[in-house]
Amino acid sequence: MAGKKIEIYDTTLRDGMQTEGVSFSLADKLAIAKCLDDLGVDYIEGGYAGSNPKEMQFFKEAAVEKFKNSKLVAFGSTRRANVEASNDNCIKAILAAKTKVATLVGKTWDLHVKDVLRCSHEENLNICSDSVKYLKKKGLEVIFDAEHFFDGYKSNPEYAIKVLHAAANAGADVLVLCDTSGGTMPQVIYDIVKIVCKEFSGLRIGIHTHNDCDCATANSLAAVRAGACHVQGTLNGLGERCGNVNLFTVIPNLVFKLGMKVLKDSKLKTLTEASRYIFEICNMSPMLNMPYVGESAFAHKAGLHVDALRKNRTTYEHIAPERVGNERRFLISELSGKSNIMAKLEKNRLDQDKKLVKKILERVQELENEGYQFEAADASFDLLVRKIMGTYKHAFELEKYHITVEQRISGILVTEASVKLKVDGVTEHVVAEGDGPVNALDAALRKSLENFYPAIKDIRLIDYKVRVVNARAGTAAKVRVIIESRDKDSIWGTVGVSENIIEASWQALVDSVEFKLQKG
Repeated sequence: MAGKKIEIYDTTLRDGMQTEGVSFSLADKLAIAKCLDDLGVDYIEGGYAGSNPKEMQFFKEAAVEKFKNSKLVAFGSTRRANVEASNDNCIKAILAAKTKVATLVGKTWDLHVKDVLRCSHEENLNICSDSVKYLKKKGLEVIFDAEHFFDGYKSNPEYAIKVLHAAANAGADVLVLCDTSGGTMPQVIYDIVKIVCKEFSGLRIGIHTHNDCDCATANSLAAVRAGACHVQGTLNGLGERCGNVNLFTVIPNLVFKLGMKVLKDSKLKTLTEASRYIFEICNMSPMLNMPYVGESAFAHKAGLHVDALRKNRTTYEHIAPERVGNERRFLISELSGKSNIMAKLEKNRLDQDKKLVKKILERVQELENEGYQFEAADASFDLLVRKIMGTYKHAFELEKYHITVEQRISGILVTEASVKLKVDGVTEHVVAEGDGPVNALDAALRKSLENFYPAIKDIRLIDYKVRVVNARAGTAAKVRVIIESRDKDSIWGTVGVSENIIEASWQALVDSVEFKLQKG
């Protein structure tokens, strides 16, 4: 079975859009389609043809794009009962999309035939057959999505197979078995797909799984092991309820664990970047613990693990992170041993003197006892090491900062920050307004330094988190502020801790700027 070609069919632009809180603009959809084509997936499902004007506009604009690797697909339902395929609005919309491939969803569960379509079993067979046959006559490649197939097979296996035969005899190119409610277990998927593959040995069989039991990936892999050669899913596992199978997980599993041919090696190395790009388009925070492409997928904290990894990378990593475009990270905390510090220094190509390592570890433990945390503040840790090594040079000297918050009679809230500092003996005193104290302080700091360090203009603050360290102290408690920043090339985190939230924010803001200037 190793070496078998597996088709990847992406449904992010339809099923993925059904994610709670997600709505793609036309520009978003076109950008995602380009990303998918760059990855090299076989099929891109553009959306439900005719469901709304935006979907049809997408197909119109996508037709102008020249996809290098992927086929664009229009999705729709089989014809309605008592309506000829040629007169059915959904079928007409598919043809109006002007794609070369169509996906038709049809009922295979007798319960849906009876309670949803409210027609006879025989009529549903004709509906599926007529719809496929009509689109085939129009010259389209037709993929038949057998909705609720596994529930239908468990309820009435003879009828579920009859529906597949109706579609196959009408000319369907692929029969896709859908676990629409996501409630089927992997062994059941394997057993049923095995039967279907035997029954339809001359046809491509596909699998479409949902993650309601957290088994979508396992179910897709089970189907492939049983003979399926076509896998449908979404980027980052987007989808209604608990989502669809995550292509960023199932693709590397198919390649690295089952030895299948899916994407080119060069494209596999872009998976991490693509995952983060999609999260950004969706305006969602990345899932740190996502397999393969998550920021924590190759992050190591336990000292024993790090010590072993420094001796042999395979001790605690099932694949090299570079194969999917990710990277190995060593986390620094009060739980860290010397191995973590040495590995971090090694990664940054810094001196690994044992006395230095001991000094750094002791200082980290002291600071974490005060409430600092360096796991998400790699830049602050880097600056700490430079300070201990004596290679750190301050970019400026602070004289003072001042913040005022004024509520006017009109109800408008105005926040103003002033910063006075020196750079190489030159004093700079500026004032800036912001949407809040931290935003105003950030603006004033940048404004005061931009003439001296133009590179600061590249920095963008992308996340700001506050955590109470010692909650029992009430309003006098210390707070920990974590700031995530980025420029054109990289992302870094910084930390500040104080009883005063403004001071904690200032510490993290300063570290962010200092790190940018130190790294160049």
